[in-house]
Amino acid sequence: MKKRLLVLLLCASGAMPSFAQQADDILGTWFTADNDSKVEITKKDGAYIGQIIWLSDPFEEDGKTPLIDDKNPNKELRNQPIQGMILMTGLKWKNGEWDDGDIYDPESGNTYSAMATMPDKNTIKLRGYMGFSLLGRTTTWVRAK
Repeated sequence: MKKRLLVLLLCASGAMPSFAQQADDILGTWFTADNDSKVEITKKDGAYIGQIIWLSDPFEEDGKTPLIDDKNPNKELRNQPIQGMILMTGLKWKNGEWDDGDIYDPESGNTYSAMATMPDKNTIKLRGYMGFSLLGRTTTWVRAK
C-alpha cells in the first residue's frame, strides 16, 4: 500500500515520465534552455555525452574569431572553441533516470555533477549540482526537430 501511494504521489508531482522511457531516449539533438545552442547527445563506452554542435552566435564581436573556452580552469584548454566542445560526460541510465554524469559550464568555467530525467519524449530536465542534488539548478532542454 505504501509503495502504491508513493508511485501515485510521484506521478501527481510530475516526477515520473508520462511515457515508457528507455535508456536511449535521451539520444539526439537538443536546444539548451535559452535556445542559443544545440547539444547532440550520443553514447560512448556505455555512458551518454553531450557535445555543442551549434551556437546562435559562435563568434567574438569581430564576427570572425570563434568563441573560446577562456574561463576553463585548465590553461591548456582555454583556446578551445566552444562550438564542438564536449560539455556533458558520464551520464548513466539508472532506475529510470540518467545519473552520475558531469556537466561543464563554459560561461563560468565550473563543472557540476549532473543528472537528467525526461518528463516526455521531447523534453529533458537536466540538473547540475555540487555535492547534493538538492543544492543545484534544473534547466530544461527541448528536442530539436
